[in-house]
Amino acid sequence: MKFLFVPLLVTAFSIHASAADPVMRPLFNGKDLTGWTGDGYVVEDGTIVCTPAGKNLVTEGTYTSYILDFEFKLPPGGNNGLGIHYPGYGDSAYTGMELQILDNTAPQYANLLDTQYHGSIYKLAAAKKGFLKPVGEWNRERVSVLGPAVMVELNGEIILRQNLDDLAARNPEHQGVKRRSGHIAFLGHGDPVAFRNIGIVEVPPAANTEGVIAAGFKQIFDGKSLNGWKHDPDNTHNWFVSNDVLKHDGKEGATNDLWTEKSYKDFTLVFDWRWAGDGEKMQRPIVLPDGNNKTNDKGEPVTEEIEELDSGIYLRGSEKSQVNLWNWSVGSGEVYGYRTDKNQTPAVRAGVTPKMKADAPVGQWNRTMITLKGDRLTVVLNGRVVIENAQLPDVNQEGPIGLQHHGQAIDFANLWIKEL
Repeated sequence: MKFLFVPLLVTAFSIHASAADPVMRPLFNGKDLTGWTGDGYVVEDGTIVCTPAGKNLVTEGTYTSYILDFEFKLPPGGNNGLGIHYPGYGDSAYTGMELQILDNTAPQYANLLDTQYHGSIYKLAAAKKGFLKPVGEWNRERVSVLGPAVMVELNGEIILRQNLDDLAARNPEHQGVKRRSGHIAFLGHGDPVAFRNIGIVEVPPAANTEGVIAAGFKQIFDGKSLNGWKHDPDNTHNWFVSNDVLKHDGKEGATNDLWTEKSYKDFTLVFDWRWAGDGEKMQRPIVLPDGNNKTNDKGEPVTEEIEELDSGIYLRGSEKSQVNLWNWSVGSGEVYGYRTDKNQTPAVRAGVTPKMKADAPVGQWNRTMITLKGDRLTVVLNGRVVIENAQLPDVNQEGPIGLQHHGQAIDFANLWIKEL
């Protein structure tokens, strides 16, 4: 079988902003702290206010490339911060990165380092000074995190532009600057700093639209709606669309798995996906290249602790012929229903076991191509062939494609298909 490496797949993982003035999705509803975790913050008159007990207030979701808008008001000497790419543990300024939110006009901050002033990436990169409004007035800030590029705009003035790859090279001991996804957080120090009008637009990977159309592919997700997918518009709240990204919030709902209205026979499917939230630590089997689970000398299962993240793509209407997207050590691309079926031949079970783990780090985008022709399956993940011409005996000859929800938040983008 020849592999069809379409232009969409080989396009570099560049990031694009879809609009000069993007439509923001609220991260704060103005009423309560739904969507956030942490203690020491209260909602007053449509604003989030840090109390004397306030430390970290963290988004439930994780983000990789985005534009974030918010307004903030500082009291005299007020000190807070914006955490980006925060993993949810440790000192957020070092396990992630902290953008300073600070009244650096206060006398106690007379001897700050340049990298400690407002808008700076704490201890890493200095922002331009002089664009904060007087204490007690509202400031408007936009933070753009697009791949390695970070930009901070304060009250309409660009005060910081940095490349995280360059910063990481100059600061090899700093773990957070190496991250490219994580939570967003407000990092309090007990001062009554207030926040409002918090909104985000997520930016999916760029796609060579002209190239995939020329190659005969058609969109099965229009980037704006769930048109073409089986759903009840009044009861599909856990699946939603935001700036060309199809998102599942990880929670149970009336519609969990999402199926195409159309059925397909032979096809190549290309799409991007990423984990958009945290998983739970669990013990999971170690899968061997022959498809069997590893055991010790006594025949007992050998497991390892992982962050359980699990979803998949159902092929031709069947849960058995599911290409897994997950965080097991064997890697995404595995076909669990066939690998674990002891009635299948050793060749079949080995064939549906990935040759390697090609997943990007958790939270970052993955680009996947699935080709199913007859009963033969090939899966390419991030440009690497992980399943090659594997046989799926008795697979359905035709059926819809499904996106599985298995308990964790997940994003999809750039879903294209070519019927063969």
